[in-house]
Amino acid sequence: MSVSAKPRTTPRPDRIQVKTALLSVSDKTGLIELATALRAAGIKLLSTGGTAKTIRDQGLEVIDVSTHTGFPEIMDGRVKTLHPKVHGGLLARRDDTDHVDAMTRENIEGIDLLIVNLYPFRETVAKGADYDNCVENIDIGGPAMLRAAAKNHDFVTVLTDPSDYAIVCEEIAQGGTTLATRQRLAAKTYATTASYDAAISSWFSKQLGGDFPETLTVSAHKIDTLRYGENPHQQAAVYSDGTGRAGVVTAKQLQGKELSYNNLNDTDAAFELVSEFDQPTVAIIKHANPCGVAMGKDMISAYHAALACDPVSAFGGIIALNRPLDGATATEIIKIFSEVIIAPEITKEAREILAAKKNVRVLETGGLPNPTDQRMTLKTISGGWLLQTSDNGHITEDDLKIVTKRAPTEQELKDLLFAFRICKHVKSNAIVYAKNGQSVGIGAGQMSRIDSSRIAAWKAKEAGTDIQSSVVASDAFFPFPDGLLAAADAGATAVIQPGGSIKDEDVIKAADERGLAMVLTGMRHFRH
Repeated sequence: MSVSAKPRTTPRPDRIQVKTALLSVSDKTGLIELATALRAAGIKLLSTGGTAKTIRDQGLEVIDVSTHTGFPEIMDGRVKTLHPKVHGGLLARRDDTDHVDAMTRENIEGIDLLIVNLYPFRETVAKGADYDNCVENIDIGGPAMLRAAAKNHDFVTVLTDPSDYAIVCEEIAQGGTTLATRQRLAAKTYATTASYDAAISSWFSKQLGGDFPETLTVSAHKIDTLRYGENPHQQAAVYSDGTGRAGVVTAKQLQGKELSYNNLNDTDAAFELVSEFDQPTVAIIKHANPCGVAMGKDMISAYHAALACDPVSAFGGIIALNRPLDGATATEIIKIFSEVIIAPEITKEAREILAAKKNVRVLETGGLPNPTDQRMTLKTISGGWLLQTSDNGHITEDDLKIVTKRAPTEQELKDLLFAFRICKHVKSNAIVYAKNGQSVGIGAGQMSRIDSSRIAAWKAKEAGTDIQSSVVASDAFFPFPDGLLAAADAGATAVIQPGGSIKDEDVIKAADERGLAMVLTGMRHFRH
C-alpha cells in the first residue's frame, strides 16, 4: 500500500537552525573538532557508547542516548537507538501540527543534526573475519537513523562522511544549514546505506556458495567526473568498487594531464596484461589492444623489445611495466610520445627524467594486481546486464597436449606459453606471433581468424621484426586449416591453440604436413 503525502501548506524551509545533534560513529576522524564546534555553537550533544566516551574525555558535555530515551542499552548494544524518542525526533515534521502535537504529548525532542557512520562491515570482511564476527558487524540502528534523517531532510541535516563536517559547521555558524546542503547530504546518505546493504548482500551470496544472486546489487564510489566519455559528446565518470585492487583506479598520478575515459580503459588493459608475467615485462597498448609485449633481463631491454613489435602504433600509446621504472628506461621511453606510463614504482631518477614531458600522465600503483583473483565483470546490454567471472585462467606446461608428430622445443614451449598469455588480452579474433620472449606480430579484432593471421604477419613485416622460426598463438580454435597455414607461410614453426573444432583432425594433419609442432590448451580466451 502506498502512502500519500499531506498537502504542503508552507514553503520548504531553507535555513534550519541546529539545536540538538546526535553523534554515533565508528570512524572517529574529525569527531573531536566537530563536537567542539557544535558545543561552541551552543548545540546539545547526544551520543552513544564509545563515541560519547571519546567526546566526554575531551571535557565536552554530552548526554548519553540511554539517558535521553530513559531506556538502557541492551543486548550488547544491539538495541540503543531503536527508540521512539530517537526516531520521532528525526522523523517529525516541524511544520505539521499533528507531528508537533505528538512530540509534545510524548515528550519527544527534535533532533536537527545526525552524525553517523556505520559499523565497519567491509573492513571486517576484508580482514578475513569469521562468519559470526561479520554478522555482528552488520549495523542496524545506524542505517535506520540515517534513512529517517535523510527522509526528513527538510528539517534534519545528516552527515555520514567526515569530509562534509566543515561545510556543515560553516553553515551552522552562518545561521543554519541550507536546504541545498541538506538535500545533497540526504542523497549521499541513501547512496551510503545502499552501498552498505549491497556489500552485505554480496557477502551473504558468497557465503551461500552462489556467484550469481537472484537480485544483483552493485556498489561503487565516484572517484571523479571525467571531461567526456569515449567521444566528446558522451559524459563519463570513474568509480571505485572499494576492493583496493592495485591498478589504475587506486594509482597515484605523479604528473600529467587529467586522465580521460579512454586513458583509463587502455591503461587498465595494459597493467592487467603485464601483471600476468613473473619476469620483467613491458606492454605497449593502443585502443585496449597490445601493439607490443616483451620480457627481458631488465626493464630497458624489455621496453626496446616491446617497442620493436610495432613502433608506429606505439606512438601515443600506453606503456605498462611490471617492475619499478628506472632512470635508464625512462630516458628511452620519453624518446617517443606516450599518453600514459604506469608502473608499480617510479624511481626518483625516473621521475626527474619524466618531468621533462609534463603532459605525460605518470601513474604509480604501489603493487601489481593478482591475475588469478576471481572477480566479476559486468557489461551493459539493452534492458539489462551480463555478469560473469573474470578470465583468470592460466595455462601451464602441464596443461598442454601435444597433438602433432613433432613436439615443440624447449624454447618454442616457453614462447608458446608467453604468446598464449598475451592472446588473453587481445581482442578476438586474436593471433600473436612470438619469438624469444618478444611479440613479433599481433593481429586483433578481425571477423575471421585467417585475416588476423595475415595482418599479424603483415605488421611484422612492416615493423621489420624477425617472424621466421617464431611461434603463433590463437585465442580460440582454428575452424579450418587455412589460418594455421597462413601462420606457417609467415614463418611460424609451432602453434598453441585451444582445440575443440570439428576440423581439429584436419588442422593437425595440416600442421604435420608442414612440420609444425602444435599443442592444445583446452582453454579459450575470447575477449570481446
